[in-house]
Amino acid sequence: MDITLDWLDGALDVALLDGDLATDDGLRTAVALSLLCDRRAEPDDVIPDGTTDRRGWWADAIADEDGDRWGSRLWLLSREKTLTDVRRRAEAYAREALDWLLEDGVAAEVEATAETLDRDVLWLQVVIQRGDGTRLADRYQYVWR
Repeated sequence: MDITLDWLDGALDVALLDGDLATDDGLRTAVALSLLCDRRAEPDDVIPDGTTDRRGWWADAIADEDGDRWGSRLWLLSREKTLTDVRRRAEAYAREALDWLLEDGVAAEVEATAETLDRDVLWLQVVIQRGDGTRLADRYQYVWR
């Protein structure tokens, strides 16, 4: 059971139900956090702001399994142009962020498709096929500002 996060005005926020935290027994919150939290950059990644800050979650250093990383590298695209190559990288970063669903047996299949509808917003269409045949399909936006 997760606390539900909802999109409000282009941002994630905690969902409330009758003045209390709403909960979700599905994957929506876990998927949103996997996509929209910053994963640590790889050694050969170019940091968009020119610094050496590779970001990432502090607990990756003490992960149960070596190499486990939380979040996505979508943040590396923050200063990129909205080109086909960038959309392909966004799809790869999204699949990388959601690989844990396959590894942990939560999902049988994960698809991520990126599109840009205007020059400041990258949309990710994510479809997750669970082993029991149920599907979760949502769209997430990553805003370049």
